Amino acid sequence: MENRDKLLEVKNLSVCYSTRDIGICRAVNDVSFDLAKGETIGLVGETGAGKTTIALSIMRLLQSPPGEVTSGSIVFDGKNILDMSDSEIRKIRGEEISMIFQDPMTALNPIDYVGDQISEAILLHRDVSSKQAMEMAGDMMEIVGIPRERYHEYPHQFSGGMKQRIVIAIALACNPRLLLADEPTTALDVTIQAQILELINNLRTERGTSVLLITHDLGVVAHMCDKVMVIYAGEIVEYGTAIQIFDEVAHPYTKALFNSLPSIGSGNRLHPIEGLMPDPADLPSGCYFSPRCKHCSENCRQKHPGLVDIGNGHLVRCFEAENGGQL
Repeated sequence: MENRDKLLEVKNLSVCYSTRDIGICRAVNDVSFDLAKGETIGLVGETGAGKTTIALSIMRLLQSPPGEVTSGSIVFDGKNILDMSDSEIRKIRGEEISMIFQDPMTALNPIDYVGDQISEAILLHRDVSSKQAMEMAGDMMEIVGIPRERYHEYPHQFSGGMKQRIVIAIALACNPRLLLADEPTTALDVTIQAQILELINNLRTERGTSVLLITHDLGVVAHMCDKVMVIYAGEIVEYGTAIQIFDEVAHPYTKALFNSLPSIGSGNRLHPIEGLMPDPADLPSGCYFSPRCKHCSENCRQKHPGLVDIGNGHLVRCFEAENGGQL
């Protein structure tokens, strides 16, 4: 996981949610990865795997209680975000690090003009007048494909795809160095999805922005990402370049994800992953995927596998893959 020009270093990150009714939920378990400048890493996994919790931890937006980072560090540009004061993180959040939230319907304030919601971010982080902020917000609207004439309109006057563009404009208003994109194309039609992804990709290549792309869409990952992390039950089960993940898949869970995808013209039935992800409040003692794995052995049920390099930085958390077995 070594990068020569690291912008973000997450080391041994663990996050728990504590509730009176359920107890302690281990949402993220010992996650480590690096993100280089201008690089895009895809974070892939089922709903509830812990992907959004990782992003919220980086933004220091975990609701506490019940959420709490119990161990690890998140180093951005040489400084540990978890050690920063509230005022220090507020200076970075929105300017250096921005996030595209998953649901544009709830991310926007329904009673404020969309333009004002963009200019608010600019006024917080730039030494400009209100008039200059409005002009810059209008420029951002144009960049994401919305005429600046719509500045004084409310969110309900926009379609879902247009709202997502506004959310992206807010996230990119201050030209962040790190963009966390949480399911940026959820609930959008295919045409709008392609436009949004092209926009993010262009901003990355033109501005050198680093991107952490959270998704469950492997097609999006293939199109956008340099590297891929596959998350299951709050931990990384496979990590590598996009080519390694797609052409040299080594973990049974990653393999099952690919097998569950429809294939145009094949005529084959889909193969869903049987069973459910384990309860984070009651994780198995062995491999977390063992109850659903067709390759499971007694060793898998008893021991928890570590993340092992099987060659060229391709990391896998699986005894079978570690021993050179074929899936």
